[in-house]
Amino acid sequence: MATHRFPPQTQDSQPGREYLMHPLPQPLNPDYKPSNKLLGKVALVTGGDSGIGRAVSLYFTLEGATVAFTYVKGQEDKDKDHTLKMINELKVGGAKDPIAIPTDLGFEENCKRVVDQVITEYGQIDILVNNAAEQYYSTTIEDIDEARLGRVFRTNIFSYFFMSRYALKHMKEGSCIINTTSLAAYAGNPGLLDYSATKGAIVAFTRSLSQQLIEKGIRVNAVAPGPVWTPLQPASMPAEKIAILGSEVPMDRAAQPYEIAPCYVFLACNVCASYITGQVVHPNGGSIVNA
Repeated sequence: MATHRFPPQTQDSQPGREYLMHPLPQPLNPDYKPSNKLLGKVALVTGGDSGIGRAVSLYFTLEGATVAFTYVKGQEDKDKDHTLKMINELKVGGAKDPIAIPTDLGFEENCKRVVDQVITEYGQIDILVNNAAEQYYSTTIEDIDEARLGRVFRTNIFSYFFMSRYALKHMKEGSCIINTTSLAAYAGNPGLLDYSATKGAIVAFTRSLSQQLIEKGIRVNAVAPGPVWTPLQPASMPAEKIAILGSEVPMDRAAQPYEIAPCYVFLACNVCASYITGQVVHPNGGSIVNA
């Protein structure tokens, strides 16, 4: 019997807004004990204003990193402001003030501009988290036209290519890239056909880029969450699907963002994950993936 169901709810546009969700997602576990794993590092997190991206930004901050994140101007401003406030409250000594960069990451020139701004502000990028995502629910391939397919692929995989391409110009040995893929890349999802396809592309991108960068000492890994209570869900799924979110995994519930973020901390920390590259971590509620 599930213990974590959510009231049916929808939002009328993407990206979703976290402050409208009820109950609110939980980005931090009060029992988490940081240990300066990322002290002196600069991290850039795409889609960092809410959901998993917010949780990752906060956990990186707790571990000593300076954090920059991207958001969509005009739609995610309130969530962005809240995330900046939380980062500033959690920031440890030596970390610089966070910055939030408005952009549409689906286009190469915008990705370059984001990286340039981070370098201008901080002079380095040690950790890139490609996390921004877009999804639409439909039960038939007939609903997916060229415009929608292009939009989903631009946000979900083109941006990962372009952000990596420009961030790597400034990355040194010991730096890392962490990509957000999904359980859908392995198990499929009949209602998220185009989204699932992009998530499969992210797995292949992660494996291939990791091999390309081994000689440079730069690690590339991914995290494949199962169902998570984030704004992406009510902004893209029917209300009746929200009411049963998480029922498809053995734990019979969706995760909170704070249950996913420590995976990124682990992969970002050279003390913890120096021998790990080209791999995917699976915080998915017990689903077995053999790939």
